[in-house]
Amino acid sequence: MFRFFFLINPVSGGGQGKTIYEFLPEIMQSMGFNSTEWQAEFTEKENFETQISKAISTTETLIAVGGDGTVSAVFSNMMHHPDKQRVKIGLIPLGTGNDLARVLGLYKPFVEKGLLYLLRRLLLASSRTFDIWEVNGNLAFANYFSAGIDARIAHDFNQDRKEGKISSNSVIANKMHYVKRFFADRNYFLQNGKLSYTEVDGKTKTLDVSGFRTVIVGNIPSFASGTNPFYCSDMSDKILEIVCAPNLLAFLGAIAIGNIPFLGHLYKKYFLHSYKATSLELEVLPSEYLQLDGEDLTGQGVEKVSIRYGYQVQMLALGG
Repeated sequence: MFRFFFLINPVSGGGQGKTIYEFLPEIMQSMGFNSTEWQAEFTEKENFETQISKAISTTETLIAVGGDGTVSAVFSNMMHHPDKQRVKIGLIPLGTGNDLARVLGLYKPFVEKGLLYLLRRLLLASSRTFDIWEVNGNLAFANYFSAGIDARIAHDFNQDRKEGKISSNSVIANKMHYVKRFFADRNYFLQNGKLSYTEVDGKTKTLDVSGFRTVIVGNIPSFASGTNPFYCSDMSDKILEIVCAPNLLAFLGAIAIGNIPFLGHLYKKYFLHSYKATSLELEVLPSEYLQLDGEDLTGQGVEKVSIRYGYQVQMLALGG
């Protein structure tokens, strides 16, 4: 049984995962871990699920090196794995948004002091309880789900990247392209939508969200690279936050004001259409733009999204 197993996405962060892989032997040795106590592998797209399953079965702590999508794939594989309650999960953030790393206290030391500093801190970090939700019974939801304008922007961004329209792998270049996509997609809205959710007291409510700009469902207090449109979010309370933006002003307000002390709190409490739920279903057209933890679900013919509580995992965190 390994103490640590590193699954490294070699292309995330402009290839920074390769730097981690290169320096791992030196770092692990300097911290007193011999070569029999840890294992590292580059992720392989066609073999990723097998790699995750093997890592979960053979380690005490699995560390995903990549973006939110990388760790989300780990959670999806863990969903039906018998060792999901035993294995701790760590993250080294190499993606664009890195929302999960932000709320776990990992992103700031990564930006300010670098990858190698974060890795050393992470190996000694304590863990905290973290909710994982099931989407349609087979996908894991750790950060957020959304349908509408922001999902359209994410979809078009991914298409532009596949077509080579984004010339740089830098985080800043990616964010600038997101801004460009916003102006191009700013008129988009949900063509059709019905939201049904179960409140904390067990009552069920139904909303017609047709024509709304977006519906955002959050498990963590971070969305789209660190904004926070959610009111009093807690990632280990088995409760989801739902934000429904009927117009562009509400959407922009949630993104721009949400993190401002006091003002953001008041805006989210009194002006946003915000709800707390223990489960939900969202019915949309099969052509609707959808995203889950930053990954594009558009074009898969999904007409109903069902989100239920799944399980809890122990995540390595710094501070908090």
